[in-house]
Amino acid sequence: MPEPAAPPSVSPPLTGLRVLDLATLFAGPLAATMLGDFGAEVIKVEHPTRPDPSRGHGPSKDGVGLWWKLLGRNKRTITLDLSKPAGRTTLLRLAATADVVVENFRPGTLEKWDLGWDELSAVNPRLVLTRVTGFGQFGPYARRPGFGTLAEAMSGFAAMTGEPDAPPTLPPFGLADSIAALATAYAVMTALAARERTGEGQVVDMAIIEPILTVLGPQPLWYDQLGHVQPRTGNRSQNNAPRNTYRTADGTWVAVSTSAQSVAERVMRLVGRPELIDEPWFATGADRARHADVLDAAVGDWIARHPRADVLAAFEKAEAAVAPVQDVRDVMSDPQYQALDTVTTVDDPELGPLRMQNVLFRLSATPGAIRWAGRPHGADTEEVLTGLGLTPADVKELREEGVV
Repeated sequence: MPEPAAPPSVSPPLTGLRVLDLATLFAGPLAATMLGDFGAEVIKVEHPTRPDPSRGHGPSKDGVGLWWKLLGRNKRTITLDLSKPAGRTTLLRLAATADVVVENFRPGTLEKWDLGWDELSAVNPRLVLTRVTGFGQFGPYARRPGFGTLAEAMSGFAAMTGEPDAPPTLPPFGLADSIAALATAYAVMTALAARERTGEGQVVDMAIIEPILTVLGPQPLWYDQLGHVQPRTGNRSQNNAPRNTYRTADGTWVAVSTSAQSVAERVMRLVGRPELIDEPWFATGADRARHADVLDAAVGDWIARHPRADVLAAFEKAEAAVAPVQDVRDVMSDPQYQALDTVTTVDDPELGPLRMQNVLFRLSATPGAIRWAGRPHGADTEEVLTGLGLTPADVKELREEGVV
């Protein structure tokens, strides 16, 4: 494999930070990806014969998993069997040079291998050990296998998602894992900021069931104070109306939101129903939500008579909030995404040019960048290990022992 592309001329903000990514599927690895996007040196550590399952998730091209190209970007890849004594010793040597370790084994697994916090902090007191699991490091569920789907069910997300007379609905993608990844990256940076003051590292305990509960809003508070349980309302909201998706004359769909009172009034004028604004119940979002049938009919009937392009143009002129309901084909050609370079092109030595999501945000002085897409299993093992002081003969011996 060719070497990864050279870094950009302006050093990204996390340059000099070394992260060991021991995790798999998906929250932990995605958090490490986010750190790598802004300059951290991320070393992906995989089992010699059981690589990260994300390499085989979803469609592949020429036998190469495409999801891995996204999740593994900006990472150097090595193999190491942590359950073997020589693997343990090598991991401790790596940890001594690292700032962050990200892992998502079941609680107690690292300790079983004598690679827990006591051993890791002994070789590197400044290390931040980031532990990402379904349920956290303690409690009655801690040792259960945990995946994002379970968090989406347990948190209340599925219970409030879907049509009122339909079953609870799970998202068709890794929502809880992705939210946990964002939270994990934030937690790592918080722990590193604390290290700047104390000089010492610490353990981050991230339970995937928790961040999704935070982003669901004030559900526990509402229940605690009012006994209120949010029901399934489909695309409608209990807080405002009209808020829904509507079919256009040419068979496409648009989404309309009226979170602000002024926007709701503009929409009613646009669709030719200004008299509804004078109704007493129109004055608040919650009251409008209780009359969603009337408002949906008014908006839906007007939109159904116009093609999508005309609907979007009319709403824009009226300064009313609307967006097309897009699938990935539309996203790839959307002019706003194009202007932001949200889906950017990365040259890959295995597959050629690849289009994938860009880094999460733009920094004016020290931007992040995608330096390379996900690399083959173990592509950087020898380079990384010899960088620790092992000789090529040492690495060869580790290969013969099945450690790498």
